[in-house]
Amino acid sequence: MKRLFYCLAILGLTVVGCNPMDDIYEGLDTSADPIVGTDYYTVTSDDYDDLNLTYGNFNSEQQAKDSIPQLLESNYPFWGEGSTVFVTYDLYVGNAEGLSDYTSADTYELEILDYPQGALNAIAFYPNENPEDFIPGLLEDQYPTPEEGQVVLASYKQYTEEPVEGIATIYEADFASAGTLLDYTAVNVTGDQVWEGTSYGSKMSGYADSVNNVNEDWLISSEIDLTNQVNPLFQVTQILNYANESDYYNILISSDYDGDIAAATWDTIEVSPVPAGDSWTAVESDDYLLSAYQGETIHIAFKYESDLDVGATWEIEVAKIKVAGVEGATVNKEVYYTYIDGEWELAEGVYILSEEDFESMGLSNFGSSIPADNYLPTFLDIKYPYAQEEDEILIIYKYVSSSSGAQLRGNLYTYTSGQWSGFESTITTTLQFGYEDGAWLPDNTIKYTLTGDDYALIISELGSEYPTATDSMENYGNMDRRAGNAAEWTDDMVLDAISVVLNDIDPSAEEEQKYVITVEVYNGSNTTEDFAVIKIGGEWVYQS
Repeated sequence: MKRLFYCLAILGLTVVGCNPMDDIYEGLDTSADPIVGTDYYTVTSDDYDDLNLTYGNFNSEQQAKDSIPQLLESNYPFWGEGSTVFVTYDLYVGNAEGLSDYTSADTYELEILDYPQGALNAIAFYPNENPEDFIPGLLEDQYPTPEEGQVVLASYKQYTEEPVEGIATIYEADFASAGTLLDYTAVNVTGDQVWEGTSYGSKMSGYADSVNNVNEDWLISSEIDLTNQVNPLFQVTQILNYANESDYYNILISSDYDGDIAAATWDTIEVSPVPAGDSWTAVESDDYLLSAYQGETIHIAFKYESDLDVGATWEIEVAKIKVAGVEGATVNKEVYYTYIDGEWELAEGVYILSEEDFESMGLSNFGSSIPADNYLPTFLDIKYPYAQEEDEILIIYKYVSSSSGAQLRGNLYTYTSGQWSGFESTITTTLQFGYEDGAWLPDNTIKYTLTGDDYALIISELGSEYPTATDSMENYGNMDRRAGNAAEWTDDMVLDAISVVLNDIDPSAEEEQKYVITVEVYNGSNTTEDFAVIKIGGEWVYQS
């Protein structure tokens, strides 16, 4: 296709390459004349979030065609009929093979009695204990009928030094690190607002749409087993703001809850100190003695209420239960196991980033504003200094989205020509949209201006059929559009000429491909004229 390009449609005020929200819009809301122009727009990470696209791309061209008009309506509110915007966006084309086996794998988090010294309330492997000697057996017990190739992520702790007698944390719900509600159940009794997982902790607020709303919402833990514990202690780290009635926000405990809130007996846990209710500062409570519940299986609940006067924001960062036992510094670790030939084996060719790995990069997670590809090539250079050409590894990592919280994502990285590069699961592509009949619609229109070579081709192909008109064209380099003149190019003749050119420059144009062709004309003065055509049934016809 020769010298095909997009030109501006000069049908009014033409705007090129500008930010549509610049000062040009000031005062235009009262103007009767809309802007008509052509622009280029790239979908941003904020745009994807606004469209609830948590992966930062479109999963199909059709999804892009359906969603992008919303962005154009917002960004080009004063643009009118005949306008065109070329939108560049990221299109998902598929993940590396096998990646989803790991990002969607079951997670088995070791419980206290899974550890060799768990009876002593040791909550981690000792430094001299090799987790690989114990985890396969634990997985055999947990998954009695595994499928060949099944993948499980084993999550555990290990002491960094020999532990000593002290206080052991036997239960921990770290909402802030997880960015989710973990295994807690959110129960909405009244109101439209609900508990959500965020990077600040599990969050509930009755304030929405600029007003306080009536709500009652519970966040209830799964079973917590205290049957073998003596004098357990409860501690919570929480934030409370916009509050003036502490009775609205209660921490409760039950030993007979079975799924029915109303049927259970709930006791209030009066922790101290509590947040003042007027800041975003996290407050860690003192230990609250749960000796009344030792030997029991319990549920902990965070009960939130709001009304038309009070709609506080309550965030639970961490909830813990501690007992006498052993204590020491620990690190969290995660490793993948695969069931192969009747055995659970450490997965090969895959690595999941740890908290320490993120800390080494000065991060806690990746996200839309913290792309993994900005960090992982350097990280892999450091971790694998002796990588060889074509080495591959799947990297799994924590990704936090503003709309859906924390999740596992990953990519395949390959060492090529001295550097690590990720598998391209998305491509950057462009769609054209036109403003027609009051709406932004996907538009394949190509705007093209006839060249000197095109006029020569028309003269060569149509000279015998339209001798006078083509002679005039050859002399003046345009089409005579004066009605009744001997050299007149009628609409039908112009269509014949355009067909000659388009069949030459775009012979394989698809059905319903559109063009706007700009032609040099003479109608009493030298000017240009636009002709809109479309390919129907293999022939070029005027657009209706």
